[in-house]
Amino acid sequence: MPSKSNRIRTAALYARVSTDGQSTENQLIELRQVAERMGWRVISEYVDHGVSGAKGRDKRPEFDALCKGAVRREFDVIMAWSVDRLGRSLQHLVSFLGEVQAKEVDLYLHQQGIDTTTPAGKAMFQMCGVFAEFERSMIQERVRAGLGRAKANGKTLGRPKISAKLENEIKAVRRKGIGIRATARQVGVGVSVVQRVIAEK
Repeated sequence: MPSKSNRIRTAALYARVSTDGQSTENQLIELRQVAERMGWRVISEYVDHGVSGAKGRDKRPEFDALCKGAVRREFDVIMAWSVDRLGRSLQHLVSFLGEVQAKEVDLYLHQQGIDTTTPAGKAMFQMCGVFAEFERSMIQERVRAGLGRAKANGKTLGRPKISAKLENEIKAVRRKGIGIRATARQVGVGVSVVQRVIAEK
């Protein structure tokens, strides 16, 4: 099989709009023109209509199909109008990029001018990884700070405790040898509540 350097690259286009009233056609037209200028052959187009970029792959069928195509190496380059067409989370985006690049599939993002078929584009991709790590750290720090403030204000963290009366009722039913699920049904609580009361004995 000829190497990528001496054969025409194949490209897959991905377009997405958040509402059904919007159109992806402008995105696709621009990407087709870029592919033509680059000498890339467009072999597939994936379009999600009326789907938020914050949704997971299971809620974005065309994006899911694109990812599966990349894993099977059905094309050389994924082309998208903008980074936010692929997703709204930097962490998820970098995870996606790592996944496709592990299969030697490149990425072209028109608005950001990122093209990982070039050395500069690959460097930009590595910077994205740095920023994703930064975002993870910031989120963790905010969570820790929030928990600290809650404790300082006297708030009880974790699941709310049940009343003493309900707890005694659960224990009384359990003493009769009734199983956890049956106890939960009889008392009118979730199975996890019964399990927690048993564990706290």
